[in-house]
Amino acid sequence: MRTRVVWGAAVVAGITGLATATVAHAEGRGDIRVVKTVVDNGTNVVVGTTNPVRFPVEMTIKDDSGVKGVTRISAFSVNNGSGDPEWLGTECEKVSATTSVCTATGEFAATYFTDNGGNASAGWYQVNATVKANDGDYWISDNIARFKVKRASRLSTDASPEPVARGGTLTVTGALTRANWETRKYHGYTGQQVKLQFKKSGTSSYATVKTVTSGTSGKLRTTVTANASGTWRWYFPGTTTTARRISAGDTVTLR
Repeated sequence: MRTRVVWGAAVVAGITGLATATVAHAEGRGDIRVVKTVVDNGTNVVVGTTNPVRFPVEMTIKDDSGVKGVTRISAFSVNNGSGDPEWLGTECEKVSATTSVCTATGEFAATYFTDNGGNASAGWYQVNATVKANDGDYWISDNIARFKVKRASRLSTDASPEPVARGGTLTVTGALTRANWETRKYHGYTGQQVKLQFKKSGTSSYATVKTVTSGTSGKLRTTVTANASGTWRWYFPGTTTTARRISAGDTVTLR
């Protein structure tokens, strides 16, 4: 049977002021260890300009006496050492006599990056934690996991004319923008490779037709020959600092 131990936010948010990302190391007493850490279910943490974003940090912890809990957790930018997100608490579930899975919940507020390094804070973050066992063993671990925090992106599509004559020219436009954490607005993302994709009516998958580079203010524009009815969309694969994005499709029929 699983039991749950709840540690309050004041307990898990106990470290501040680290100026730079530290070299990975661990120290402590006894045999307690963090053996696995997964951040946000293995995905990137994507932050826009308005709503706070919460993400889980799941730690598998082992000790021969059993796990008491997490007494400290932090996450810092590898790029510029900017400080912690807000930690909302940690819950631990006992899965065996020696092993527990403890999940901490972090939150990046909409204003976090405005005050903590701005857009330069996008990229890799490292997780540090201190864990404690029932017999008093403890382990201070730096760099138990790394994850990416990315700026949110937006992408639009418009195809015209609608409908279009078979064999006629179809113009597909759009715009790629991304969150600017310093102004808290979305601005055009220029010079990016964006794929134009098409799904023929009656089929279920998209195919890439061509690749276009975003221009001034992130604008996208190209022309294609209309040979079938179907749906057009733009696909942006993302970068190391900006999230992947797929636009809503625009369906065009032949006349």
